[in-house]
Amino acid sequence: MAMEDVFDKLRTLQDILSEKIVLEQDIQEIPKLLITQEELLSRLKKSFIEKNQDYEKAKVAEIEYRNLLMEAESARERAEKNMDSINTQREYEALDKEIRDSSEREQQYRKDLQREERLLVDLDEQMKQNASLIEQQEQELADRKAGIEAEVADKTALVEKLLEREREITPGLDPEVLFKFERIIRNKMGRGIVAIKGGVCMGCHMILPAQFANTVRLGEEIVFCPYCSRILFYEESEQGEEEFFDTEDAGSLSDLDDMDEDEYDEEEDEDEKVNIDYDE
Repeated sequence: MAMEDVFDKLRTLQDILSEKIVLEQDIQEIPKLLITQEELLSRLKKSFIEKNQDYEKAKVAEIEYRNLLMEAESARERAEKNMDSINTQREYEALDKEIRDSSEREQQYRKDLQREERLLVDLDEQMKQNASLIEQQEQELADRKAGIEAEVADKTALVEKLLEREREITPGLDPEVLFKFERIIRNKMGRGIVAIKGGVCMGCHMILPAQFANTVRLGEEIVFCPYCSRILFYEESEQGEEEFFDTEDAGSLSDLDDMDEDEYDEEEDEDEKVNIDYDE
């Protein structure tokens, strides 16, 4: 297969893979939209269970205080009746104390009973509100899940169509190149093959050595950018090639390393000068 045909296929495949990758990411992210709503529903159910437990405890306490109140009332009434049949001062004092104790217990149990009754009313109202909110959230969650399932199904169908187009294009292409190509597209925001113009990679905009750029220009093999790893193909520059392919100026990849070291030495010298001036 001619290299120009390979590049055409890769450019077409780039669009397909980019769209497929975006759809796959959407399919993975869409269900996460439900997490917040599911957590809210879980908290509401937990709160309902806790309030129901508190309600049951308050109900038991309410029954106990009602029974205690009845016992205190009965004790007071019996003591009051016995007042008519007393014969001595000691009997009077004993009954009077029993009446006063029973009355005090009666008042305290009545207060406790009223407190539990108010608590039962409050808890019952809160549980009704929680139950209403739970029902509402469950319905909203069910509707949203149905919508999400439909959306995921639509996007999955689109992915399958893109896979079919991908299978139509990939025959004749090197599997290893295809593997690297898809990985590059995933990592480089959908761009896996870019032009080189005037010795500059249009993906990372780094200047490439003239010898390397000439290899891309020949178009006899798949060449990856040494800086951004994208596949490169040659594209004529509007400014012409003489200016950009001057071998005396362009150098090689090793020249780039040398240039970095020179710049580093210059920066170090400047730092020394600044330190000397500061000391003076």
